[in-house]
Amino acid sequence: MPNLFLKILTVSFIAKPPPTQYDTPIFYRLESANMEIARIDDQILPLTEVPVHLLDRGLFFGDGVYEVLRSYNGRLFALDEHLARFERSAAEIQLTGINFSDIRQQVLDAFDRSGLQTAKIYFHLTRGAELRDHLPSPDLKPRFFLTVQQLHDDPKKKQTGVKVCTHPDLRWKRCDIKSLNLLPNILARMEADRKGCTEALLVNDQGLITEGAGSAFFAVNGREKTLYTHPLGFEILPSITRAVVLQIARDAGLSVLEQAVTPQQAAKMDELFLAVTTKDILPIAQMDGRTVGNGKPGECTKTLIASFRQYAESR
Repeated sequence: MPNLFLKILTVSFIAKPPPTQYDTPIFYRLESANMEIARIDDQILPLTEVPVHLLDRGLFFGDGVYEVLRSYNGRLFALDEHLARFERSAAEIQLTGINFSDIRQQVLDAFDRSGLQTAKIYFHLTRGAELRDHLPSPDLKPRFFLTVQQLHDDPKKKQTGVKVCTHPDLRWKRCDIKSLNLLPNILARMEADRKGCTEALLVNDQGLITEGAGSAFFAVNGREKTLYTHPLGFEILPSITRAVVLQIARDAGLSVLEQAVTPQQAAKMDELFLAVTTKDILPIAQMDGRTVGNGKPGECTKTLIASFRQYAESR
């Protein structure tokens, strides 16, 4: 009896394209040559056998939202604030049917199980997994992912400051949503790294600094004891660390102006610094190759670093 269903087939084309680094001889068993298939690196398999995580809309479209928080001395910092922002981001992209109380418990359980004292916790929600189509199916089940990693603080950078450069802000128009779509941020950070810088300061079409590629940005006029930062809105993330910085700055006697500055104005300020969850406050020693202040962390910045640490460890 002829074997009609177990044929050894090779993939071939009438006009073969030039060979690539992925080209290897591939053999597989198929019931018919007319079927939907997928290729994962050097393996070809029926489309129905593709692992579900490879069909995630987060992978295809960045269709999801995420959060990052940290711990100090074995205690999670600002968990409720991060979860509130996470819930808001999900609502803004119409990601529904989520039990956020359950997510809170999953974060706590994972952190407790890790046993880490100083940790970085990342988690995200995507709209779900299915074959690629821009319009999602109405009955998709959101997918959750979480990691807990050791966080290594770098006190040297707080003592010496970091270098930054400016870069065009090419992000979408809803930067207040903590979306998985981060390609412009990645490209900006890559360009900063090529220039020997730690961070890229994003400059919008009006010539104003919005924020860093992965951080909030602040400028200090030491003579006037005034702290400048971009106001909340669609152009920046409502950073949890930013909110704490504004609170402790007011407590320290600084006037706070939620007003954006240009790179030229920033260059004339006495102090500049970044604020980000995993590093809290980082002084800026150099911007676009020009020294900021005297090239060392300023007095206001040092005061805020100490106040932030005290605030975080008391929570």
